Amino acid sequence: MNLNNLFEIQDKLDKHIVKEKSLEGQDLLDKKILALQVELGELANEWRGFKFWSKDQEPNLKCFCKACDGFGTREGLDIDWQPYQEPCEYCGGKGAYGNPLLEEYVDCLHFILSIGLETELKIAEIKPAPRYYRDTTFAFNQVFNDVAAFGSIEYAERNNLLGMDDLKQAYEELLGGFLRLGQLLGFSWEQIEVAYMQKNEINYARQENGY
Repeated sequence: MNLNNLFEIQDKLDKHIVKEKSLEGQDLLDKKILALQVELGELANEWRGFKFWSKDQEPNLKCFCKACDGFGTREGLDIDWQPYQEPCEYCGGKGAYGNPLLEEYVDCLHFILSIGLETELKIAEIKPAPRYYRDTTFAFNQVFNDVAAFGSIEYAERNNLLGMDDLKQAYEELLGGFLRLGQLLGFSWEQIEVAYMQKNEINYARQENGY
């Protein structure tokens, strides 16, 4: 999986945000690591498979339109008080849009790439980790562990207790484990790339609208 293009796109977005929010010169790494952990939690919440207490443990793969309650049509009365029905303008008559699970996954990917840029650890090629995960819950926990391990190793490297090779290895394990999680969630690399590009456009729009 070639990541060069995604790193370049993420770098432009990061620089745009830094400029828009006047963050020049600030160390944002700890905040990015925390943000990644939060996004991983949101990803797990959309997956739902860990919710043993709930009857609904199926992944959230569709976002139903609130404007039409998922029906795809809107009803009303015209100027002559005659009932009419028309396709919902918000969802294009589909009743649902997007894939919340995939959207949360690429939110995580945004921060993982951003962390790599922050620590100058751009990895051109990466493969999903060849790890054995007994189930998806275990895979989620392992990625959380990888994030925590990376944070600890980065702190040690910053204080000259470990070297850049150790940090690079930790980042590769985090990225590889995360890509393996994506496979377990049923995503192809092509799906991930397309969703990443779409969310990147949304992120720019949010910045322009004062998000």
